[in-house]
Amino acid sequence: MAKGFRRFACAALVALLAACGSAPVGPGFYRVERGDTVSKIARSNRQSVSNIVRWNNLPNPDAIEVGQVLRVAPPGGSSAAAQRTAPRPNTPDTPDNTSTATAPASTISLVWPTTGQVVRNFDGRDSKGIDIANGAGTPIVAAAPGTVVYAGNGLRGYGNLLIIKHDGEYLTAYAHNQALFVKEGESVAQGQKIAEMGNSDSSRVMLHFELRYQGRSIDPARDLPPR
Repeated sequence: MAKGFRRFACAALVALLAACGSAPVGPGFYRVERGDTVSKIARSNRQSVSNIVRWNNLPNPDAIEVGQVLRVAPPGGSSAAAQRTAPRPNTPDTPDNTSTATAPASTISLVWPTTGQVVRNFDGRDSKGIDIANGAGTPIVAAAPGTVVYAGNGLRGYGNLLIIKHDGEYLTAYAHNQALFVKEGESVAQGQKIAEMGNSDSSRVMLHFELRYQGRSIDPARDLPPR
């Protein structure tokens, strides 16, 4: 019974990291499922691949993630028929064709979750977040206010992990801790100590920090203040 529950909890955690819930998306958007490709999504929605790439500002169309929300209809609903029937030439992004499915600018205010040296940056493929190295026991704080939705070590590769849900479909994840100081369901304030840095399930002492919006990993550095 306990083993079955743990397997269920791990599966739920994987789903949580992949997507911030499974709520239906609005008209004109599509949530990526396992096995999807940009080409498949474009065909299903009678669009061109170039439109899907442009509307969603996709730097690498081969790197979409399960749970990611994509725009599949023209922004504003204008010129829908024309854009469905033929690809448009590549043009610079403008406010009119910028996707609202990606994280909007400046809608979450973060503080640095710890002190130390950034030893690995976000690339969206091999690194879904940033790694910050310091000494064992260095305090880890909540980067933004929210609710703890996971506290444990059930996901291989993350060690002692905390996941905090924030307003606006954002999640932050804090991995490889040596100690956790908050529990699931607990509300935390920005800057509150939630853990201590460690090397659980890691070859070095560090914090692996992720920021996700609608299930899609995004670069935390763009929302962290300069230091």
